[in-house]
Amino acid sequence: MARRCAITGKGVLTGNNVSHANNKTRRRFLPNLQEASVLSDALGHPVRMRVSMNGLKTIEHNGGIDAFLLSVSDSKLSVEARRLKKSIQRALASKQVEAA
Repeated sequence: MARRCAITGKGVLTGNNVSHANNKTRRRFLPNLQEASVLSDALGHPVRMRVSMNGLKTIEHNGGIDAFLLSVSDSKLSVEARRLKKSIQRALASKQVEAA
């Protein structure tokens, strides 16, 4: 499993540990990824995603996972997020057909 956020695309960065003697050793900066359950109103059940905390904040700021995914273009989303967006669009389309 890749260490990459499904929403923001944040991944591992590399850099150096620099000692007082100016010795440099390579290190990794890992994103703050958490396994989170995000409630989808369109699907009617929670969706589990591996999201950075910044990504979770972005979802909440945009009004939930449904609103966020529908407002973002597919080119900026991961494969998992694109699949979820398609299922949300299908669920919303079927609800509109039932209402009409």
